[in-house]
Amino acid sequence: MSESDEGVAKGQRLNIRRYPVGERPSKVSVEMLGRPMTGASFRTWLERLPRILTARDLRTLVETLEESRRRHRTILWGFGGHVVKVGLGPLLVDLMERGWVTGLATNGSGVIHDFELALWGKTSEDVDASLPEGKFGMAEETGRLLNEAFRVGVADGLGLGAAAGRFLLAQNPPYRDGSILFNAAKRKIPVTVHVAIGTDVIHCHPEASGAVLGEGSMRDFQTLVRMVAALHQGGTYLNWGSAVILPEVFLKAVAMVRSSGRPLERFTTANFDFLRQYRAQENVVRRPTQGSGTGLSFIGPHEIWLPLLAALLTARESAEAPES
Repeated sequence: MSESDEGVAKGQRLNIRRYPVGERPSKVSVEMLGRPMTGASFRTWLERLPRILTARDLRTLVETLEESRRRHRTILWGFGGHVVKVGLGPLLVDLMERGWVTGLATNGSGVIHDFELALWGKTSEDVDASLPEGKFGMAEETGRLLNEAFRVGVADGLGLGAAAGRFLLAQNPPYRDGSILFNAAKRKIPVTVHVAIGTDVIHCHPEASGAVLGEGSMRDFQTLVRMVAALHQGGTYLNWGSAVILPEVFLKAVAMVRSSGRPLERFTTANFDFLRQYRAQENVVRRPTQGSGTGLSFIGPHEIWLPLLAALLTARESAEAPES
């Protein structure tokens, strides 16, 4: 037994090396701590959050979006169908009106739910109840009208998003105020739709055309590539609730821009979803911004996160507005 082992066996203390706490790098300091929220305005609420982890990232995102809007850079919103189903369309419409949205991208379900809400004020059927009876996805008007909107629009040279928006503009539907498609078309904000054949209920209907869907979605992909290119130097891309389609399409758009020789640097991406999914984390948050930007990830329900972000943006906007 060595002398040191013998000393430990006899209960002697080890001669450890210590140093002053002031010399120790620390991850948390008092400057970062949260402050009580009592009586705080929503704008002040953000400033009083801890400057740590997700709270720090939320502040970063708000400041980034403010900078993007101030410099007239692209603010591109991607969203899946669930975002529409939980009632967030009117909030996106309000953000469009305020200049926080310069482009939108969605998948097939996002279009279907917004289309149904605009025309009939309801959407999202009960799959468990309708599937055993052979009724799931078979609402006649949805399949007929949306496929017809696509057919006519694509024949006129439009993508799927522009085709659906033009159809709703012509219909002037009763629930148009909360419709993302209607209001984007009204304001000439581009909406791109990215579909996978067989994933959406309207593909089950006799009016569905693979040629139309493919051509229209391809045009929308080309439009998305142009919008992604415009993220260069200060733009922001937000992906809300699409775990597969939009992350894959976004990554390919980034690849197309850079392969063409155009620069795509110093931009920000943010992913919002219930779970940390592989494709969204890699294809939205990490890979596109690696060495050239900032990627942020926020986990939780859309019906909380999106209203929170919208409220923070509009509260700070109001606080910065000049007095009349």
